[in-house]
Amino acid sequence: MSAVEDRLAELGLTLPDVVAPLAAYVPALRSGNYVFTSGQLPMVDGKLPLTGKVGAEVSAEDAKELARTCALNGLAAVKSVIGDLDRIKRVVKVTGFVASAPDFTGQPGVINGASELLGEVLGPKGVHARSAVGVAVLPLDSPVEVDFQVELTD
Repeated sequence: MSAVEDRLAELGLTLPDVVAPLAAYVPALRSGNYVFTSGQLPMVDGKLPLTGKVGAEVSAEDAKELARTCALNGLAAVKSVIGDLDRIKRVVKVTGFVASAPDFTGQPGVINGASELLGEVLGPKGVHARSAVGVAVLPLDSPVEVDFQVELTD
């Protein structure tokens, strides 16, 4: 097992199976020394645990937990193309989308769920640039979606 997967185990987390694409794309793609994930929904065992808008049907706290799940699913997608998560040199950029009620403005706090998970798992390699964007609706009425890019060691 890799050091990253050992760290996941210490945190009580298990890397899930890669979430199957919902349309015509792949979960992750390598280009040179970078891996780009597709948008990851907070799928658990093939379904969304919650649906709806953050700030209406879904609390910010629950959405933050869902963003953690998105990041965990993203790590699984990265592993599917590189084989060993220890090859991650650093997370470069995270983009998070939050399906938001019209008056909800806490998108950064929600996406902290993904950012904090990457930091807990990868340490300094998990520190990244980030965008947190409020949107009207996401696929399958998901409250959150996260994608990220990682740089690999040579």
